[in-house]
Amino acid sequence: MPENTVTTPLAPMEPEDVADAFNYIRALQAGDIGTACAVANDTGPELRRLLLDVAARIFIPVTAVDDCDGEPCAHSFLAAALGRLLLEVLSHADGACLAFSPGIAQTIIRFTENILTEDHGDVADVLCQLEAAGLKQAMEAHPAHRTTA
Repeated sequence: MPENTVTTPLAPMEPEDVADAFNYIRALQAGDIGTACAVANDTGPELRRLLLDVAARIFIPVTAVDDCDGEPCAHSFLAAALGRLLLEVLSHADGACLAFSPGIAQTIIRFTENILTEDHGDVADVLCQLEAAGLKQAMEAHPAHRTTA
């Protein structure tokens, strides 16, 4: 089986990277273009990679259905392929709007709204939960970033 993000765990992000990416996503989701632009300016061209890392951590686990009653089935492979395809479109769409930071962030927001919330529920709350999970993973992987109180 070829190596991919379903068979190979993703390396944890740096805590600052998680915070920057979600600050941008949540600002766009709230319609706060000023804050989104400020985050984009502060982060620079690295923002695109950070958003793709966040997208991978959201799309792959949701679409990576391992089995049907304990056995792999067509739906398992279809869901995993869909997640990989979505990431590939975001990563390699040369010149397409989706390949740039606003398009990637809007895709994460729409995926969250349509897949991760019930009846298009509170997207901002789900984004906060995803950010908290990402920060927890990042802090566990990079303990030097922890602050002491």
